[in-house]
Amino acid sequence: MKTIGLIGGMSWESTVPYYCIINKDVRERLGGLHSAKIILLSVEFAEIHHLQQIGDWEQAGKILADAALTLEKAGAECVAVCTNTMHLVADRIIQALSVPFIHIADPTAQKIKEDGLTKVGLLGTHFTMEQPFYAERLREKFGINVIIPDEADREIVHQTIFGELCVGRRRPESQRHFQRIIRKLADRGAQGVLLGCTEISLLIGRDDSVLPIYDTTEIHAHALAAWALSDSDITHGMQVSPA
Repeated sequence: MKTIGLIGGMSWESTVPYYCIINKDVRERLGGLHSAKIILLSVEFAEIHHLQQIGDWEQAGKILADAALTLEKAGAECVAVCTNTMHLVADRIIQALSVPFIHIADPTAQKIKEDGLTKVGLLGTHFTMEQPFYAERLREKFGINVIIPDEADREIVHQTIFGELCVGRRRPESQRHFQRIIRKLADRGAQGVLLGCTEISLLIGRDDSVLPIYDTTEIHAHALAAWALSDSDITHGMQVSPA
């Protein structure tokens, strides 16, 4: 079994499911008392969030690249970031590493393709929905088109993530807002909805949506467990990113 390096804490609310899912997968696969080999480095999210707000992605990228290198030096044989937004600086992280980096969008896109979908709605932070790093990767690498909510609904999604989910709050009215937003995406032709923020699955599940849900937290964690138990760097048709 290979050792997984996780950069967590963005927020820690969504890092917890990663640890649980990966370990459950390993136990189900190997049985008995088996558990995953994981090294977790949890960053101070308030510092990262401040850098997001002021647009200092250079410094944010340096912090995460340093964290990734720390994990590698500690014995991690791959590195993953337990958040969608900070994949905006994925290239900076990859440059710092000599071990593979497993990008959150890749196993998610692979699952969407396997299901035969070509157009999905994307929910996430302003940064994930509005900047090109995520949607372009899905379109250019996997042929999946992405649509996002209108400006007012993007603001609701963003504020719910940071004002509620990241601090452990789950309000029924926020769930209803998300359900309404998903219905609007369906009306615009979305065949599924991609939960492009690792906290959203704390609020919206498969039974809450008129569209198929693609939970990036769950999919990414399953892919990491499969990678750790595999004999190569190929996981579910996904080539992990080398340094």
